[in-house]
Amino acid sequence: MEAVACVQAHSKENRFLLLAKLTYFWRYGRMQKLSEIVSFCAKLCRLDAIKDFPGAVNGLQVENDGNVTRIGATVDAGLQPFHLAADAGVDFLICHHGLFWDPPVPITGSNRAKIKHLLDNNIALFGAHLPLDAHPQIGNNALLAQAMGLSVKRTFLPYEGTDIGLITGPHRGGRVGLSEQLKSLFPQTYTSIEFGSEHPSAIAILTGSGQSAVPALQAAGVDTLITGELRQHHFNMAQELSLNLYPCGHYATETFGVKALAQAVSLKFDLPWTFLDTDCPL
Repeated sequence: MEAVACVQAHSKENRFLLLAKLTYFWRYGRMQKLSEIVSFCAKLCRLDAIKDFPGAVNGLQVENDGNVTRIGATVDAGLQPFHLAADAGVDFLICHHGLFWDPPVPITGSNRAKIKHLLDNNIALFGAHLPLDAHPQIGNNALLAQAMGLSVKRTFLPYEGTDIGLITGPHRGGRVGLSEQLKSLFPQTYTSIEFGSEHPSAIAILTGSGQSAVPALQAAGVDTLITGELRQHHFNMAQELSLNLYPCGHYATETFGVKALAQAVSLKFDLPWTFLDTDCPL
């Protein structure tokens, strides 16, 4: 009777979604509270401890009706992944690049369409930017190092009290082996700029944008960087400073963290999860 009253209390346009969710719960017995999942994610990502870029909003950005049956993970808070989430039945979506940055933008055009789609399809949106880059276990940098078989030695590149990059030991195959493994891991987005040592003794990792890392490499005693994207002038810097730079795609290098966070939520709350890939080539 309580479930029936809950359905009746909702507006007509949301009633179908709620009935579908209740049917899922009755059939599979798995429905969790949004507030508990948000609290778990915020604690795991240490949102309170890590300061992000000005205007960035980490945590719950859009709420749903308060219940969750399926977890989704995506890199960007865009209209395409929102449609994919609705098609997959996702009602809690984790993203790396959230909706809100600085300065705030009007809720018009595509911004209105995105928020409307989330609300119409009862999808809660959770964002974690720098906290998910810098996390020592489920962070993009740490998981990329793990995928490469590289041993993390220390962190570097401080931002507002938190180091957002990693420095690892050497690759067992030298520069050739490193290059080949990156090419295999990122076949669509791999790029190499090689003017550094053939056997680098240490490797820096900063997923996403690597612009801030390049000028800091020499001071950190490193001549090799794995990152997501760079600017044109970094080619000249690589020549002049004898660096190996590997920009392998901003999107591609930042798929690791959202997947790991979604999997952690899935294990904690016994809910299915899925990665919503948009095949971004940049």
